[in-house]
Parts: sequence; C-alpha cells; structure tokens
Amino acid sequence: MTSASLPLDHAYRAYLDCLNARDFDALGRHVHEEVSHNGVHLGVAGYRRMLEKDFDDIPDLRFELELLVVDPPRVASRLRFDCTPKGRFLDLDVDGLKVSFAENVFYEFVDGRIARVWSVIDKAAIERQLVASRGARQPY
Repeated sequence: MTSASLPLDHAYRAYLDCLNARDFDALGRHVHEEVSHNGVHLGVAGYRRMLEKDFDDIPDLRFELELLVVDPPRVASRLRFDCTPKGRFLDLDVDGLKVSFAENVFYEFVDGRIARVWSVIDKAAIERQLVASRGARQPY
C-alpha cells in the first residue's frame, strides 16, 4: 500500500517507521519528488542525504512520536529524541553525551507524500543538558 492511499495520520506513521528502519530505498514512497525542508528544495535524493548524515552523526537516532495533529493536507508533530550525537550537533560540542530534546515539525502532503517540511529543534534543551553535565556555563 502506498502512502497516497492512506489517511494522513497512517501515512505519517509509515514515514516514521521507514526512518526508524533506515529503509532509505523506500523513502520515495513517503516523500514527494520535489520535497523541501525549511524552504530549501532538496528533492528525494537530497532529503535522503540529509537523513543519512543525521543517522551517521547520531548512530542511535530514533524518531519517537509525542504529538500528532492532522489537518489535511498538513500534519503537525512533536517528535522526541533521546540520543547520543558523536561530535558536534547544532553547532554544540555534544561529543557522545546522551541528550533528550524535541523537534516541532509541520508537513504538507501532496498526492499522499510529504512535499514540504518545516522543523524547529529545541536547541536550548540540549544547551541546558550540556551545562548541567559540565557543571559550568560554556559559550555556545
């Protein structure tokens, strides 16, 4: 069954399952050929490269759905991450520290696939954890 034939909440959950399985060959079933991220056109190949880099930088990356709102053709979600970036992440020296943070994401679907993505990561939550783990305020 393709994403186009699914209700948007099911299509979105199938997309997250695809990401968590790291099934990048199936990404085109969930992501439109003309997909953009935060206003930058990537296409499926560029979107795939972005995700592969994320998984390379964060080997234990897993997308956990915390909140989902569907208003066709749009989906809004809050994703939760508990992960261990290898080095720099969001211009912060995380260096293998386990961090928890959220991402608020809006998606627009075209023909049952994700065509536009707007996302904001809670960088301040990561900064607070880094300060707490290092015992002193460090410049970021």
